[in-house]
Formats: sequence, C-alpha cells, structure tokens
Amino acid sequence: MFQHVFDEMNNMLDEIVKHYPSAHGPKKQALVHNWNMLKSMSEGIIDEWLHFEEKMALFRESAVAAPIFPLTESPELQLDSFIRGQGYYKLLMFRPAINQFATAASVYPDSLLIRLYKAMAHLHLGETEEASGYLTSILPLVDDKRFLQAMIYNALGCIQVINGRTEHARDYFTLAIQSDPTLPDPLNNLEVCHKNRGQLQYGSQLISLL
Repeated sequence: MFQHVFDEMNNMLDEIVKHYPSAHGPKKQALVHNWNMLKSMSEGIIDEWLHFEEKMALFRESAVAAPIFPLTESPELQLDSFIRGQGYYKLLMFRPAINQFATAASVYPDSLLIRLYKAMAHLHLGETEEASGYLTSILPLVDDKRFLQAMIYNALGCIQVINGRTEHARDYFTLAIQSDPTLPDPLNNLEVCHKNRGQLQYGSQLISLL
C-alpha cells in the first residue's frame, strides 16, 4: 500500500547521499531542504504508525480470546508507554523501544512481559549482558508458560552463540525445543550451530504473546 511512497523517499535519499558531498550554493540548499522534508515525513509516519498500534492494542485487549498474558494479570498492556514501546519494537527501533519500556517498568517493575521485551531489544542491539540479566530473572517465574519458557531458552542460546560458546548454545536450544516443540526459532538455530552458518532467529514470535 505504501511501497510507492517509500520508493520515492528512498530515491530522494539516494540522490542526497550521492550529490551532497560535492554540492555548493543553491544545489546544496535544495538538498538540505529535501533532507529536512524526508526527516519530517519519516517522523510523521512513525507517529502515525504508533498511534495506529495504540488503537490496535486496545482492540486486541478487548477482542482476542485467552491471550498468554491476560489483561487482568497484565495491566501494563494498557500503558501508553508500553504500547509505544511495542510499536517501536515492531519498527525495529530498539533504543527508543527500551526507553519506553523503561518508563512502563517504573509503573510495573515486576512485569515479566516488560522485562522480556527489554531483554529482546537489548539482544537485537548486541547488548548480551543486559539481555542475559533480564532473561535469567524471568526464567524461574514462567514454569506455567511453556511457550514463553522456550523463547527465553532460545534467546539464551543465541547469546551463547554470539559469545562463542556453541556447545552451551546447543543445550539451550534443546531445552527450548523440549519446552515447546512448536516454536520454530530454536530448530533453526540448532541448524545454524551444526552448519556454522546462517542467521540466528530470536524474538520472532514475541508479538504473538499478546
């Protein structure tokens, strides 16, 4: 639906990147003008997307049956900061997502879901120590949520791979599969370990928790 808009924005940005270093006078001013226009458009699109996500979340809370985190047990789902954090996460904007989840955590410091999102966002940013801290704090508390347990084992396995401890990683991926055989990520990651090539997968099922 929006592909043509992004195509035009990308073409304009390519022109700026290509010509700006050698541009002078009116040409340079025109490129700066185009840059400011793209920046304004990008920020507007993000704001509209986050507003859309807030509306989607409100509907999901009222209409989706039996979520893994029921609304009565997870009041953080109603927080604007949590909803915006989830929106940033979906847009792969992990640093602002962490900032929003930190705001949500100041209201609900014991929320497992907020900690899980923060862990995955840190992991996507390559901040394995922070991610590991959140994940290990959650793991003892999710015995009754096998899907969530499997996601955490899988993410811990990815951290082991990133840190060069492949054997430990295989153990975690195996635990993830045992916890929930339907989760696709650990199966993929075991293949990555065996073949020593490919792309690790983590957090791809996180949004489906709600």
